[in-house]
Amino acid sequence: MNKVEQLAQLLRERIVIIDGAMGTMIQQRQLTEADFRGERFLDWKGKDLKGNNDLLNLTRPDIIEDIHRQYLEAGADIIETNTFNAQAISLADYGLEALAYELAKAVPNARAPPRTKSWPRNRDAPASSPAPSARRPRRRPSALT
Repeated sequence: MNKVEQLAQLLRERIVIIDGAMGTMIQQRQLTEADFRGERFLDWKGKDLKGNNDLLNLTRPDIIEDIHRQYLEAGADIIETNTFNAQAISLADYGLEALAYELAKAVPNARAPPRTKSWPRNRDAPASSPAPSARRPRRRPSALT
């Protein structure tokens, strides 16, 4: 049975729990600019990177994995990927639009989570974030007439 079939079967059996607010969990950690930069962006000359939560997939995957672990231990069956803004439009705010594909591929939970006593059920289906962006599209003035 593939993952889609497994999920469909699980939905027939019981309520399925999805994780909570990734951004809130990240903000609670009070990360610094250095956390967002990591080694790779240590000498970054562009805008500050603090607040680019998706960048943590590359610079601090340990934090993202820990948050996912907490949600699994709390009973989540499905974990969303940390990719709310991992697309060129939002990444342009930081001058990092070229990283969109890499950020999406670097998601720490894209593999099955480790099996422990904390989550013995087969919960290994990550879901990409349903939100396309934190930015609103802009209309060209000519589109309004």
